[in-house]
Amino acid sequence: MSRSYFIHTFGCQMNESDSQRMAEALASAGWVPTAAPDRADLVLVNTCSIREKAEDKLYSALGRYRLLKAQRGTRIGVAGCVAQQEKDKLLDRAPFVDFVLGPDHVEKVPQLVETGGVETDFLDTEHYLFPRADPETSRGRATAFVTAMKGCDNVCSFCVVPYTRGREVSRPYAEIVQEVASLIAVGVREVTLIGQNVNSYAGGCSFADLIQRVAAVPGLLRIRFTTSHPMDLSRDLVRCFSDVPQLMPHFHLPVQHGADTVLGRMRRKYTIAEYEERIAALPPRVALTSDIICGFPGESEDEHRQNVEFLRRTPYDNLFSFVYSSRPHTGAMLKLGEWGEVPRPTAIRRLEEVQSLQMARTLRRHRDRIGETVEVLVEEAGFGRARENWTVHFEGDASVGDLVRVRVDSASLVALRGAQVEIVDKAPRREQPPKRRLTVVSA
Repeated sequence: MSRSYFIHTFGCQMNESDSQRMAEALASAGWVPTAAPDRADLVLVNTCSIREKAEDKLYSALGRYRLLKAQRGTRIGVAGCVAQQEKDKLLDRAPFVDFVLGPDHVEKVPQLVETGGVETDFLDTEHYLFPRADPETSRGRATAFVTAMKGCDNVCSFCVVPYTRGREVSRPYAEIVQEVASLIAVGVREVTLIGQNVNSYAGGCSFADLIQRVAAVPGLLRIRFTTSHPMDLSRDLVRCFSDVPQLMPHFHLPVQHGADTVLGRMRRKYTIAEYEERIAALPPRVALTSDIICGFPGESEDEHRQNVEFLRRTPYDNLFSFVYSSRPHTGAMLKLGEWGEVPRPTAIRRLEEVQSLQMARTLRRHRDRIGETVEVLVEEAGFGRARENWTVHFEGDASVGDLVRVRVDSASLVALRGAQVEIVDKAPRREQPPKRRLTVVSA
């Protein structure tokens, strides 16, 4: 009798990709997915540790899944960045967890279900092998993530990624191109190249060269990538936005703060003037998004004022902003006593000011699209994304994978709404073999 699994994913696109690889490993060992945890023989929680709130969500979820273990013997595993960060401590805090594994060991899930234990050692960068995706699990989807590299060498003082994902390792470009081709063969039309610092890619060519190699795969309509570091924004990559038609005009380039003094404490290794010079070289049509941290240790009112002034003059399409969260092992945590902690009410007030500014701009930009026609790749019936990564809901009969034009009739802060005008490119209809559905729930 087949055993069933359920994967609960927290965090970034890298975690979503890792969850799919773990689901594929379980499927190859005879496990089958289930749509709800209360029917699973295994619940696997894939974790994020970029902010403290994500860890709180993990332990809250584990508290719920503990009841399933008591009621029906469900095995529980914890994977991802919190697993890597906490290691054996996680088992001390939640002793009912059966096994723990870090991001370098996603393919070992089937073995660990049987043996239990902790598998969190980083693999030698020279011998690290990226898990190979099974294209069949993406059949019927319009989009897919493709891992280009993992890890980060920048060691920003607020970031735990180097401690949970390790040093940078780039995947050979031939493997990436081959995986993209296999995804196109099952109907995928857009790929997102992912990595913690993807534009530092060095897998036998530059990142700009990689984009051009991927764009040459027949049948690929769209390319996106995330996440990038300003220090690795090359002129060649900027030119790709003009020279590679498949590269979508959306660029997420985290600045983190608008004051040079804060950037110095963050170890970001660039100034605001240098950042502004880099983004000024981008074509005007590129929708630029970014990350901002408010209440970073030692942030003064003047530094906050500089941050807001920078955001006022920088035409971000959207912004992901957060209150600073202290992370283990990081430089900012070690320096907290010296730099000084920003009182939480002050940090929240500053965050609300930043968010209010950006929400007004984003809403205005969305409403400016009313009456226009946008090109949308259909990801679900009546839903897709424009070239600029805007979310679009529409009335129409287009199928998943179709490229359509949508007339925008209304707009909100989070989405455009409209009606299908025409189908520009009909998705090829490929023979559908029995599909192995992999249940991966994100939070």
